[in-house]
Amino acid sequence: MTSTVTVRDYRPADAKAVADLRRAVLPYRLATPRGIAWEVSTAPAAQHLRLCVAQRDGRIVGAVQAGVLHDAAVPGQAAVSLQVHPGHRGLGVGHALLASAEDHLFAAGADRIFAWAADEPGTPAFARRHGYRRARPAHYLRLDLTSCGLPPLPSALPSGVRLHTGADFEADPRLLYAADAEVSADEPGEVTLDALAYEDWLLHVWEHPTLDPDLTSVVTVDGEIASFALAATDGDTRYSSAMTGTRRAFRGRGLAGLAKACSLHRARDAGCTEAFTHNDAGNTAMLAVNRAFGYRPYAAAWRYVRERAAD
Repeated sequence: MTSTVTVRDYRPADAKAVADLRRAVLPYRLATPRGIAWEVSTAPAAQHLRLCVAQRDGRIVGAVQAGVLHDAAVPGQAAVSLQVHPGHRGLGVGHALLASAEDHLFAAGADRIFAWAADEPGTPAFARRHGYRRARPAHYLRLDLTSCGLPPLPSALPSGVRLHTGADFEADPRLLYAADAEVSADEPGEVTLDALAYEDWLLHVWEHPTLDPDLTSVVTVDGEIASFALAATDGDTRYSSAMTGTRRAFRGRGLAGLAKACSLHRARDAGCTEAFTHNDAGNTAMLAVNRAFGYRPYAAAWRYVRERAAD
């Protein structure tokens, strides 16, 4: 007899189980109990964040996070992130979780929902059944820090160029926020995240428990932030690129590569053994930088979109 699946709202005591689930389903994404608890407890009201879990036989076997993209200038956009444990698929868990998330988002005023999904058998059919069309591809890459040959850092930097850690900006990270906002607005994709207020960025990016200021690298040119590589870790051996980019006026000079090289060297020295990154397939410049470092394909994903007007 098939056991009953129960969907309910997340509780603080669920943080570890949700983190374990995310690591099992998405091994290329950082997931820690502290990070999950932080995201839920600090979510701004405008995001309408809701995290639901699915229980089966008393065990959490699925989870879905849903929220309005309040940091996008275009209103009515939202995102869902759905995970179902591989051993519990085909039992209606994903359907029940997704229905709960969509009801919540539509009630919050969303008319377009985005979701990233791993390129796995069964995913396209599941998406079609639920009204989602496949849009853009993306790549998850992995770098083995124990065996890769990272390029050496230059013995001397060009005139006016300096390397910093993120910790150098902890007293006032506003300039780093401005650089991140400019770079994020240029990222390829259907959604342009160009309306994130400084206070939200400070709380949900800079103060996020997984962000590591000491491993974050910032390149300045004549005292002005030109490029940066935000670094996140799980507090153990896994490193992830949170954002790497160069401001428009400084592109084409190899500064993103310099920032990332410095960050990766620090990560390896700190005991990290593997590094992950995620790039939209249209971000050819950053894909080239990552492959030059030795990152190799680890998983493929697709962006899926559901338009409420098409229902």
